[in-house]
Order: sequence, then C-alpha cells, then structure tokens
Amino acid sequence: MKRRKFLSTSCGLLAGGIAASCDAGNEKPLAKRIRKAAKFHMVADKSLSVRERFELLKQCGFDGTEIHTRFDLDRDEVKAASGATGVGIHGVLNSSNPDLASAVELAAFYGATSVLVVAGRVTKDHAYDANWTEWVARLKDAAPHAKTHNVRLLVENVWNDFLLSPLEMARFIDEIDHENVGVYFDVGNVVRFGYPNQWIRILGERIGKLDIKDYSRKLQRDAGLWRGFEAEIGDGDADWPAVRTALSEIGYSGWATAEVEGGDRQRLTEIAGRMDRVLGLV
Repeated sequence: MKRRKFLSTSCGLLAGGIAASCDAGNEKPLAKRIRKAAKFHMVADKSLSVRERFELLKQCGFDGTEIHTRFDLDRDEVKAASGATGVGIHGVLNSSNPDLASAVELAAFYGATSVLVVAGRVTKDHAYDANWTEWVARLKDAAPHAKTHNVRLLVENVWNDFLLSPLEMARFIDEIDHENVGVYFDVGNVVRFGYPNQWIRILGERIGKLDIKDYSRKLQRDAGLWRGFEAEIGDGDADWPAVRTALSEIGYSGWATAEVEGGDRQRLTEIAGRMDRVLGLV
C-alpha cells in the first residue's frame, strides 16, 4: 500500500473510532516479533575492551546494539566483537549530521539495517519551512544510496521543534516517498505533548524501529521539563499497555532499543528486565 493511501485510510478509520490493524502481524505475539537492544554508549565501564562490552550486553539480555558514527572506535574490532558474541549491530546513529552517505556505508559495513537521522533543528534563525525543504531534499538525495546498501534512513521524533505531530511526520515521510526512508519512533519523546499509542497507529508501516524510554508529566510539572525523562521505563506516562496494543495492531516486527542512562551490569540487567515487562517480552 502506498504511504499516502495508507495515511488516508488510517486516518479515516481512526476518525470513525476503529483502529487500523494488520491481521498478519497479530499471528505472533510481540515477544516473537521484537528484538531487544541497547545503545552501545550505555555500557558505562569504558575500561572494558570492545569485545567485553559486547559480551556484557549479551549477558544482560540484549540481542543487539547501535553505535554512533562519531564514536572513535576501530570498526574492524567492533565488527569482530559483534560476530564473536552474536550481539548484532542493527543500526548506526548519525543524529543531524548531513553526511548521510558515510553513515550508510558504515551501517552496511557492520551489517546494520538502518541509520538513525535527526532532521535538523528549527531555531529563530532557521525557519520551519526551510528546515522541511532542506531535509526532504537531503533524504531524497540519499535514499537511492541507502537502497543500494540495503539500509533504511529512519527519521526520529526528537525535541528539535520539528515534526510535532504524527500526521505531520507521516506527511514528511510521504513527501520523500521512498521505501528506504521511514520513522525511528521514540516512545518517550512524545509523551510531553501527545500519546505514543496514537502516534504508532497513525504512523503505521512507516515505523522501522523503536527507541524505548519513558517520561513523567508529574516530574515535568514539579521539577522541570527535562526532568520528565528521569522516570524509569514503566514508571512514567507512556501507557505501555496501549503502546503494546498499537504495536500489535500495526503488525510491528523489529528492533526495540533502550535509550536511557546506562551503567554497570546490574543497571543494564534492570533495563533489560524493564523492557521485557513493558513490551510483554516475557
């Protein structure tokens, strides 16, 4: 189904009070369709070798990881550690770095399937419409290169004062209109101004991967805007039962990656356990 047609169909169903669903995706529970990961920088002990950090992630219950393009790591060592431990590198993080081609090539080298993209930032001096035009063009230009390497460019919803609603994010992806460009949906990032399950249903098949964190509106009110992210996974206002239902309805299958404060073995094991509980993986 074309993305524009999907948006029209899904919005019509939502307006009628019926959630769009994917019957084929519901044949297996989320536990059979989601693989669990953590960002590589969440391993706090940098005295460990690269191989030891991969081993620790595996021992703590993670299937994979993501590595930022700006990390000063020997990529051959990283690839070897991934192969030896079985902890896959499923994606690379490129933030708002405009050099998408190099990020795609690094992802392909690791055997990763995605590059996480932040589509710029709206500021007083960089207008909303200018940012839209700039990043639509940039992603359109990079998409064929990504397709050649079997890598997807996934735009994340972040606090960059841009793409502030699920309908707008859907329109942005649809304007690019390329199978290798989609959404990296961050559950916690939308709680401040929306409801994650609604974003999931509206974005639907555009969602390629998930970032997992929570957010507390109470902490936001009482302690400050950014303090809302101090809520542990499962203790905030993301409404995880509704998130699970929405993921099942769109037939989501793929990676879910923790993006929270990391730490030692005990901390990483706790994060993995929290992910299991909120996503229904156990």
